[in-house]
Amino acid sequence: MNKNSKIFIAGHNGMVGSAVHRKLIAEGYSNIIFRTSSELDLKRQREVELFFEEFQPEYVFLCAAKVGGIMANNLYRADFIYANLQIELNVIYSAYKSAAKKLMFFGSSCIYPKFAPQPLKEESLLTGLLEPTNEPYAIAKISGLKLCESFFDQYGCNFISVMPTNLYGYNDNYHPENAHVLPSLIRKFHEAKVNKLPHVEIWGSGKPMREFLFVDDLADAAYFLMNNYNEKQFINIGCGEDISIAALANIIQEVVSYKCEIKFDSSKPDGTPRKLMDISKLTSLGWRSKIRLTEGITKTYNDFLSKNILTTS
Repeated sequence: MNKNSKIFIAGHNGMVGSAVHRKLIAEGYSNIIFRTSSELDLKRQREVELFFEEFQPEYVFLCAAKVGGIMANNLYRADFIYANLQIELNVIYSAYKSAAKKLMFFGSSCIYPKFAPQPLKEESLLTGLLEPTNEPYAIAKISGLKLCESFFDQYGCNFISVMPTNLYGYNDNYHPENAHVLPSLIRKFHEAKVNKLPHVEIWGSGKPMREFLFVDDLADAAYFLMNNYNEKQFINIGCGEDISIAALANIIQEVVSYKCEIKFDSSKPDGTPRKLMDISKLTSLGWRSKIRLTEGITKTYNDFLSKNILTTS
């Protein structure tokens, strides 16, 4: 990408999109296009087609998605598969029709089979059954990456896909029902601190292992790959280390600085036992994450505090 390249960030207000935006601004890019969902509904085909026809973006970061934690994914199964398929179909097809030079599609580590060998290699896709609680969302994400591969094959489009591990950081979602595990735990421990509660209750056994990547590291990797990666095969993005949910809760408890009992509700689902990404393909290209977990959680908690989440949500 040249500094004056016309770049469209789909989903610029979300956690991923806003991080990509910050990265591009920091690198000196100024010709960046974005629209709020009220200005451009990515689920409406004609609106998206007209937008691409008018602005002709050269590079597209497809960060927009309907996302949520394990409860939201399981409860709103139809909403998650329908909305994400709409967004992906409309943006990717319009990028093709307007002859965009390159598009990056952001997937998710949930695309892998529930019991795929660890760490998760790109080659494990479609080798087994998905985790049932988020199967509709995962299928939508698999469809997006296959759409990119198909346009790459048939039309020679330089449409690439990246599969980030679990993300957290600035502009995260702290909704009490729809949040992912890390921001959900930040909210729970902070609420316990404010209300002087004797314990915090956490879904599941605490045993599942998860990998967490600070969103600004993801944006750095995305920028690197947009400039250096031009292959059909999607590529994992992660830090290469995982941690149990129980250990994660202990770190968050320390960052929030509130001592209380931690209770695990084993009647609630754990989800996939372990999700660690194999990032050997990415590291072989010369990229590695920089922000360690405790540092990232501290940054995230400070962002949470600055937004007065409990008084505005």
